Parts: sequence; C-alpha cells; structure tokens
Amino acid sequence: MKAIATAVPDVVVIEPAVFGDARGFFFESWNRKAFSALVGRDVDFVQDNHSASARHVLRGLHYQVRQPQGKLVRVVAGEVFDVAVDLRRSSPTFGRSVSQVLSAENRRMMWVPAGFAHGFLVLSERAEFLYKTTDYYAPEHERTLLWNDPALGIDWPLAGPPVLKPKDAAGVPLAAAETFA
Repeated sequence: MKAIATAVPDVVVIEPAVFGDARGFFFESWNRKAFSALVGRDVDFVQDNHSASARHVLRGLHYQVRQPQGKLVRVVAGEVFDVAVDLRRSSPTFGRSVSQVLSAENRRMMWVPAGFAHGFLVLSERAEFLYKTTDYYAPEHERTLLWNDPALGIDWPLAGPPVLKPKDAAGVPLAAAETFA
C-alpha cells in the first residue's frame, strides 16, 4: 500500500499493491498495521457499510456531530467522485474539500477522518460503495452539509442536476452548519 497526499493532510488516498495475471487479481484491501503506518495512528473500525447507487446519484455531504465517524471508503463496482470537507474549526484547512475519483478499476481508497463531512457522486451507470467506520451510525446525530454550497467551491462533475434524497437537497450551508472544535 502507498499513501497519496491530498490538499488536506489528514485525508489520505490509499493505493493498494495489486497483483494480477490472466486469472484475475489479488490485493490486500485492509491491513491494520499497514493502514496505521499510512495514516500515522491506530484506527479501530466498528462497522462496515455497502451501498449501491445509479448514475447521477449524489449522497452527502454527511457527518455526525456526536459519535463522529472516520471512514475508509472504496468502490468495488463502477466509479464515483468522492468528497471530504474539513469541519474542524481549529484546523488550518477548515472548510476546504478534497475530491478523488474512486473506482473498481483504480482500486484506490480514501481515508476520511472523524470531523469531516463526506459524500459522493456516481459517475458510472451503477456503483457499489464500501466503507468502514470508526463509530456506529447514529441517525439522531447525523447532519447534512449542503452539497452545492458556493462557500465550499466543490467542482462536482455534473452534466445536469443530481439525483438527491430530500435530506441531501435540504442540507445546510457551511456558515450555518454544526461543526467540530
């Protein structure tokens, strides 16, 4: 595994070593020791999630104000435009975002630490998205940051309007969002 630095140092793109031949491929998608070395600390994951979405579906930008979740995200079918937004007011990168195309083909993963909002846009006909979380889902603490808030400056690769769940369409702008210290 190798780490690829991003504009927000705490967010890390991880590229696994993939071994392939005419039969197919093999790679280690999770190794606690290697992951800890890449992100600079030991992380304890408690839940795995798996979602499937159609083209133009935009999920996010989600976060939990209590029981914040760090997420290790990857795509096992299709392709997504993945985004993390720093919501830690004490951070020099507060309000900045990082984006990365994750796909079944490139097999990249992204580490999104607790204290960030996260979301993605499906670029392929269909995508399956897997993510490990450092805390359990707590719907009463979930918040949604407005995906198209001009203050965030996220350049979503959209040809038209995305397909949104009502709660994602009703997200709040950064200026009104509950954030972290």
